[in-house]
Amino acid sequence: MANVSKSSRTAGQKSAPKAVPARGKNGFKPEEKKPDAAQTAAPVAAAAAGAPQASHSGMPTRNPGAVNPYLPHMATVQEVIKETHNIMTFRVVLNDQEVMKNFHFEPGQVGQLSLFGAGEATFVINSSPTRREYLQFSVMRAGEVTAALHGLRPGDTVGVRAPLGNHFPYQAMKGKDIVLIGGGIGMAPIRTLLYYMLDNRADYGKITLLYGARSPQDMAYSYELPEWLSSKDMECVLTIDREAEGWEHKVGLIPNVLLEMAPQPDNAVAVTCGPPIMIKFTLEALAKLRFAPEQIITTLERRMKCGIGICGRCNIGEKYVCVDGPVFTYAELQGLPNEL
Repeated sequence: MANVSKSSRTAGQKSAPKAVPARGKNGFKPEEKKPDAAQTAAPVAAAAAGAPQASHSGMPTRNPGAVNPYLPHMATVQEVIKETHNIMTFRVVLNDQEVMKNFHFEPGQVGQLSLFGAGEATFVINSSPTRREYLQFSVMRAGEVTAALHGLRPGDTVGVRAPLGNHFPYQAMKGKDIVLIGGGIGMAPIRTLLYYMLDNRADYGKITLLYGARSPQDMAYSYELPEWLSSKDMECVLTIDREAEGWEHKVGLIPNVLLEMAPQPDNAVAVTCGPPIMIKFTLEALAKLRFAPEQIITTLERRMKCGIGICGRCNIGEKYVCVDGPVFTYAELQGLPNEL
């Protein structure tokens, strides 16, 4: 997941973490009548603001109890997929069959992958809760830990602390048109929401996916693109930054292609994930298309360390990205302090 806007830039810890009041769980019903943009925004924004106080797997978030929140479950790598020159996907199964059987997460939640001797890092669980054969994580090589994870092979063991954080407000999005916008590795969190919605297709209106990358070679999940393009349950638009031999789809930056597509904001929600610069201009494009800030959902990634809101490394004011996020509405981001 990627940083979003100048308000999400990494900041050092300026003071001891403050306690954040507990908040209610998501629980919104779709509107009986087709609402306008302003009516659409309110329940989605409220649902995105609610952060779970404990995960369904029994791993507490802000208030560690009987379960040691720092102790990972051991998992075995079942499959390794080379997505691009710097992205690898790992499908893992928890070694404890009972834990794996009862493991539950929501679309958009994250997990910590740990490799002994190398360290631990946070990645979105980009498999869908509706498809429970394994947990899937896609890792872009960016440092020592991710480089070590790229050395994993089937049969290797990793640690998994999950699920962590909040999730996409998919319940509040029922009955609405959905615009999914993914760029590069930002397709990972979009993917889990996409498959959840396709597996619960009757709950949602029109589903539109715009997925872009620098080049065809930089597109993750290329083996799934034919299915997305031919699906009758969604509209899929692919784009790359520059012309490439044999490319038969759109050419252009994601925000420009989005403006050409011109999705309507009435009774709609837009979800965007990707590199910071892409998100910056995508937010501007959505504003031109009259999407309200409350109708736009994105994700943050800061220097999450503990993953449970204890160390304070990822706090922005009184918000903790690892607990109050990683999912935020654009309206929430605008309300965060500008901490550089």
